[in-house]
Amino acid sequence: MPRTLPAITIPPGVAALVGRLPQLPPTLALVGALNLALDRLLPRDQLEPLTGKRLLVDVSDAGLSLRFTLGPRGFRALFDRQREDLRIAATLRDFLALAMREEDPDTLFFSRRLLLEGDTELGLLVKNTLDAVDWSVLEPAHLQTLLRGG
Repeated sequence: MPRTLPAITIPPGVAALVGRLPQLPPTLALVGALNLALDRLLPRDQLEPLTGKRLLVDVSDAGLSLRFTLGPRGFRALFDRQREDLRIAATLRDFLALAMREEDPDTLFFSRRLLLEGDTELGLLVKNTLDAVDWSVLEPAHLQTLLRGG
């Protein structure tokens, strides 16, 4: 039976508080997850155009702004306020729905629930990469194999 995410409402006060907290821990968690996925789920050669580009993932209802880039050794966090090349914004629920394959990027994009602002080509690359990822390998049975290098 398919899982369905419930509606998630983050109180504005909580989002305001989270927005004032250091963004280092969640940014490092995102970068760590992306690096684990690199070459396993995310083909490095297809991501080549992202190299050196400044990306911002904005979890709009949670007050999170996660800045990072792709370098020769993988993804790494950025801690400055220079303008990003691409901003990817959605609510926490919509990002989770993407990861769980309950929603596809096109549906969210065309319903304006997934916003891609900045470099159009980078935005299309990210959207199409999200759509092409085989998320089923993240199911518990597959995670142990992945973590063992299989």
